[in-house]
Amino acid sequence: MTQNPPEFWAQAAQQFQKTLSESWGKTFEAFQNMDLGGVAPTLAAPSPQPSINFAPEKLQALQQKYLQEAATLWTQGLNGEAQPKDKRFAATAWGENPLAAFSASAYLLNARTLMGLADAVESDDKTRARIRFAVEQWMAAAAPSNFLAFNADAQKKALETQGESIAKGMQNMLHDLQQGHVSMTDESLFEVGKNVATTEGAVVFENELFQLIEYKPLTAKVYEKPFLLVPPCINKFYILDLQPENSLIRYAVSQGHRTFVVSWRNPDASLAQKTWDDYVQDAAIKAIAVTQEIAGAKTINALGFCVGGTILGTALAVLAARGEKPVASATFLTALLDFTDTGILDVFIDEAFVKYREQEMGKGGLLKGQDLSSTFSFLRPNDLVWNYVVGNYLKGETPPPFDLLYWNSDSTNLPGPFYAWYLRNTYLENKLVKPGQAVVCGEKIDLRKLDLPVYIYGSREDHIVPIGGAYASTQVLPGKKRFVMGASGHIAGVINPPAAKKRSHWLREDGKFPKSQAEWQAGATEHAGSWWTDWSQWLASQAGKQIPAPKAYGKGKYKALEAAPGRYVKAKA
Repeated sequence: MTQNPPEFWAQAAQQFQKTLSESWGKTFEAFQNMDLGGVAPTLAAPSPQPSINFAPEKLQALQQKYLQEAATLWTQGLNGEAQPKDKRFAATAWGENPLAAFSASAYLLNARTLMGLADAVESDDKTRARIRFAVEQWMAAAAPSNFLAFNADAQKKALETQGESIAKGMQNMLHDLQQGHVSMTDESLFEVGKNVATTEGAVVFENELFQLIEYKPLTAKVYEKPFLLVPPCINKFYILDLQPENSLIRYAVSQGHRTFVVSWRNPDASLAQKTWDDYVQDAAIKAIAVTQEIAGAKTINALGFCVGGTILGTALAVLAARGEKPVASATFLTALLDFTDTGILDVFIDEAFVKYREQEMGKGGLLKGQDLSSTFSFLRPNDLVWNYVVGNYLKGETPPPFDLLYWNSDSTNLPGPFYAWYLRNTYLENKLVKPGQAVVCGEKIDLRKLDLPVYIYGSREDHIVPIGGAYASTQVLPGKKRFVMGASGHIAGVINPPAAKKRSHWLREDGKFPKSQAEWQAGATEHAGSWWTDWSQWLASQAGKQIPAPKAYGKGKYKALEAAPGRYVKAKA
């Protein structure tokens, strides 16, 4: 090294700025045909290149830390003592190969330093978050574990199998190219209605947007108020009914609730003109009305999960504007009504991106399901992309059967007009929490009119609906509230049956809902195990008296059309 340290770091910062500026558009262009799980726009065109300057004090601290760690690593490398501390390099083969261990450790050092440089950028929060996201994507893709030439574990397996693992990896790659996505599980082992989505029931209503499923009671008596679940339309409903032992639907039925669920149709070209209003009026509101009619109930209880919660909340606001209150209580699971805190998804949101989507599909078209699924995965690239690239292709492994990951790969499309409205009115302009600003089904939305009891759940490590975003609904909804925070993420936190005795949840019994989630948590108590039991007790208190369970599906003009889970959920994107 001929430069002294300050000169070296000045050049390093300049190179980082040059590389980032040149790659800025390319990085985001990689997401041009992707969507963030149906809740954020894809990037249509490169954003203007940001002006990048660095905080001198942070740069100096990075310089000192890097030089210290680099010197230590060099010594460890010479002595064959480098030990990369990262699960990607945890296999014994990495430690047995000094060169591989050193290369992995050097990569980790450089990755930490680049992330430090990203954090040292002097700019607004959004630009800094975008830079950080871009650097994370680059570093995840550049890991030595992703390349056979550097992956000591994959090389060891190739030698042990006399090249069979490489041949199998090529077969896996060709298979995935044909199916259009990286395999996360052995999808051949699952079939909807056979070993996932198996809770017994029947379709009792359908229109072009959804089928309504009624489930067979598991108790001699049921509560008089039926229970309707509205899942997200960006995924299939059977995340709530994977296996009997982890099915929230079956759990609700076993607790004595006459249970119904909306099974969304997987949109094709015939639904390419459908709007947010259509999904609210002809799906959510219609499902509420049909459930009432079948059960002969004045009011029902309802649950909305993720985007289903946003749809349900909007539908209730439309009904309230019309002077109707058919829902006695509502549960919102990892759902956003206030879109102030959208976490990592915010890096993609601005006027230019939303305008592009409106121009592209605001008048008609489909957002492809595979785009949704791919972007979900790239929000956690090491766990949901490169992990499977290494296992499937470099090591020739077949991923083990896992119902949740099978569901994750069973993607759904979205109508363009629906999607475009959603982007602008929620993520970009946050109109739902601004009384009278959003107009849906001809009604001005005012969430202050939703004075019904609500149960609000958020997951502590959720990267789709941040815990702060879930908690924000407590500040918007005026009725009696109960909030619970669960451990883990967007799906694993929700699908947490009591029998598993896993994870924790947090409750606060003083009835106070301070402005921030952090303040709420400061007064909360941790409880071991699932939140389902607390929710079940709450829901029972909202469900009225018990009456004899029905002997048949449907009622009157609503007949059993076909066995659950119905044909809509089986349609592929």
